[in-house]
Amino acid sequence: MLDHFHVPEEDRVMVMPQDLRRTTKEIFLKMGMPDDDAHLAMDALVVADERGCETHGVSNMLRNYVKMFDEGGINPTPDMKIVREAPATATLDADGAHGLVACPRAMEIAISKAKEFGMGAVTIFNSRHPGMMAYHSMLALEHDMIGYAITGGGAVMVPTHGAVPRVGAVPHSWAVPAKSMPPFVLDISSSAVAANKIQLLRRTGAPVLPGLIADEEGTPIMGEQPVPEATRLLPFGATREMGSHKGYGMAVIGQIFAGILSAGVFGVTNPPGNGTQFVAAYSIDAFADVDSFKQSMDDFLQYLVETPPAPGHDRVFYAGLPEHEEAQKRTVEGIPLHREVVEWFDSCTDELGLERLTR
Repeated sequence: MLDHFHVPEEDRVMVMPQDLRRTTKEIFLKMGMPDDDAHLAMDALVVADERGCETHGVSNMLRNYVKMFDEGGINPTPDMKIVREAPATATLDADGAHGLVACPRAMEIAISKAKEFGMGAVTIFNSRHPGMMAYHSMLALEHDMIGYAITGGGAVMVPTHGAVPRVGAVPHSWAVPAKSMPPFVLDISSSAVAANKIQLLRRTGAPVLPGLIADEEGTPIMGEQPVPEATRLLPFGATREMGSHKGYGMAVIGQIFAGILSAGVFGVTNPPGNGTQFVAAYSIDAFADVDSFKQSMDDFLQYLVETPPAPGHDRVFYAGLPEHEEAQKRTVEGIPLHREVVEWFDSCTDELGLERLTR
């Protein structure tokens, strides 16, 4: 994530991951989730923060989830069921489950099918917000599989040349294992910026960067300015001349796989929050020798990072490497939370009768 979106140094409160894990899980338990589900939801959130994906970590999302639980928007004890199935595929009715629980459960099904048939795919409906999609795609890594995950729904992004939002930000995530190098993990929004990053800017007071959002008439804002009260995300590329049709197309195909393929759901759903996702696992062994593949991935990734850097840059990365390095750093030094987030934690834990977050 760009430094522009990080917590300003003067507002940082450092919290160790284990302390954040304990308090976050206790909050989910107070929301009525079973222990296994609370642990799973907590892990998905904190892993996002550990990897520097603060848009989808506790600071940005947990308060929203607590509010949804309080309003009955998330079912803490869902009865998830497969409603359609073939040897390598399934459709899962999540029964209002938290997406942080529904997506990993669906990926378990996909991995099981991939072990038997080489590939497995599960589409999900009646779910809720799934957090960082990379978490779900990465679940396939330990099984020597390539993971893929999408979430659809919502209407926060304008189509290319459109004046009104019609599609969601629709992130896609792929995770590919290597032998010794950190895995390749690509987690990208179809929009020019993830919707949650706008909330980070509001919290920190930083301006919005050019090419991320449109004005109320749908015209791309191509200059730096304060974050407006109402935001309309642009597809990645910002304008047609810069390739916004590609981001728009990625959002549409993501919505087809994660929504229409499961329950015909797209755009703003009724009731709101009827989330849809799609996860898939591809067994490397079904295509190639696993050890040879992972060695080739090492060679390829090393080849990429050894690219001579352009003037003004120190090194070349690949998707997943900065997040891996950030997680190693934050495990030792702690996770930087905004002081306002820590104040929310104190208020929430006091209200729920829990021990305050250690820092």
